[in-house]
Amino acid sequence: MSRLDQVKEDCQRAAEAIAAALGVEVEVIDLDLVRVAGTGKVRNDVGSRLLRGLVNKHVLKTSRPIFIKEAGYHPICMSCPLTGSCFYKASIVYPIIAGQNVIGTISLIAFSDEQKVTLLTRTESLMEFIGRMADLIAAKVLETEAMTEKMIMASQVNAVMDAVDEGVVAINSDGVVTHFNLSAERMFNIPKNEILHQRLEEHLTGLPLLQALRKPGGFTSRECFVQARGRRLHLLVTARPIMGSDGRPVGVVASARDFKETQKLAYEIMSAQKVFTFDDIIGESRAIKELKARAAKIAGSHSTVLITGESGTGKEIFARAIHAASPRKNKPFVAINCGAIPETLLESELFGYEEGAFTGARKGGKPGKFELANHGTIFLDEIGNMSLYLQAKLLRVLQERQVERVGGNRLIPVDIRIIAATNSNLEEMIAKGRFRDDLYYRLSVIPLYIPPLRERPEDIKLLLEYYREHYNNLLGKKIRGYTSRAERACLAYSWPGNVRELINAVEYAVNLEEGDLIDTGSLPRAVQEGGHRMAEIPGRENRWVTLEQMEKEAIISALDHFGWNEQGKTKAARALGISRATIYRKIAKYNLLSPTTREGTLTRER
Repeated sequence: MSRLDQVKEDCQRAAEAIAAALGVEVEVIDLDLVRVAGTGKVRNDVGSRLLRGLVNKHVLKTSRPIFIKEAGYHPICMSCPLTGSCFYKASIVYPIIAGQNVIGTISLIAFSDEQKVTLLTRTESLMEFIGRMADLIAAKVLETEAMTEKMIMASQVNAVMDAVDEGVVAINSDGVVTHFNLSAERMFNIPKNEILHQRLEEHLTGLPLLQALRKPGGFTSRECFVQARGRRLHLLVTARPIMGSDGRPVGVVASARDFKETQKLAYEIMSAQKVFTFDDIIGESRAIKELKARAAKIAGSHSTVLITGESGTGKEIFARAIHAASPRKNKPFVAINCGAIPETLLESELFGYEEGAFTGARKGGKPGKFELANHGTIFLDEIGNMSLYLQAKLLRVLQERQVERVGGNRLIPVDIRIIAATNSNLEEMIAKGRFRDDLYYRLSVIPLYIPPLRERPEDIKLLLEYYREHYNNLLGKKIRGYTSRAERACLAYSWPGNVRELINAVEYAVNLEEGDLIDTGSLPRAVQEGGHRMAEIPGRENRWVTLEQMEKEAIISALDHFGWNEQGKTKAARALGISRATIYRKIAKYNLLSPTTREGTLTRER
């Protein structure tokens, strides 16, 4: 289809009006020399192609108008077989130019002597007139093309909007709905034809789109509760103003997502790590076999589990394996280390917060880990590091299965299974008033104890082989095993850091070893020495202590120097060359008390 063919009806009406007004005939020709419009003798030839069209070809090529006074005798006509006998008597042919391109011609034609006289006596005025008609036709073509392009773009926009999963709603500055995609129809249960061109508030309340007109930049991921036809929807809404040519907002477009679906996406991102099952727990010792069997039995229930054991024994792996074997396996597993986060932040991490709850609180608020774990499992590691205040709040969650965000006043129901873990002796902490006994009994509905590696030496060799192969593949090595000396050293070592320390030791050895077998020289120094390492304390004659005692004394000394508050602990950790999380873990492990607390304890004991 030629560009003029898009407006052929407009061209025909214009040709007929011109012919009636001027008393001459009119025809419009496109680039392919096809008559798009015509009057008089050529009316019936509309749609057919000119057989010769030498004059039209000339105008199309030169982009300049021409006046043929004697048709058949003009120099352009000399190569035409109708030279001297052309059925045209005279003509004015004018190019139709749209933008920078010639798209056709419009001609005034004389078929009679009377019409020829009209062209000859009014040539200049007719030339100017037909030029304006050519401009009008060109403008109509451009307008039609622009309209067609807009319609295509609108169709594409609607197709894109209907393809997205989010509900998309747009309003003008008066709050009237201008766009409403298929997802919005499904989300709000409102047909598009019922809400389009209607005021938004007449159908939906609680969707704060008009606020985005007055707020520069709109807002992002705001939590909203929307009423739609008697239903209360919990949504996450992002809105942006639509700016006019004068820089002022002329409307708002917003996208809305179901809050639960957003949580589900967060779960998938948070859980995009390896799924651990009981088969992934390496060990053939009787203790591990019995523990795995017991954990598999209780996995199908919804009861709370308390996993105890030294640091590095694999408490989180057991928690993940229980989750993977439970009815909640396709729901989120959310883990949080209660000992690695300062108390002031831990509350908002666990319970979330509302907008404006504190300085720096994110707009729209933020769901906590309990909400993110809804319908799934939450793993609370190092539960012994939790303050008494947060212990009370956790107890309420266990009792009522509801959470209240920081700065909020509404209770949010949660369906979660709680698995807690600690390397601390909670019973001793209860006796010292540092852990709530009622929370302990709520947590330890199903207690699981993971024995340290030194109590199951038959698992050491299995673990050594498994992780040797693992790091072989990871590092591109081909180490076949261990020398007898290296194996004896590993079996004799007490592994105070348990499985975690063993994994690190194997990675260290595989990196260093250049031969086919790992020898003692490639093992960490602590493993080479084997057993409990002893060290001499400078300046103390004939006194020997374990490294564990040295570590304990070093931490107490640093904390006494820098202070036992959070800031002091951070400085002490930096001075000792360890992380803040590690110093919290060591404080819990050794049950370290500040001087004030120690004095208070001694006073009570007296």
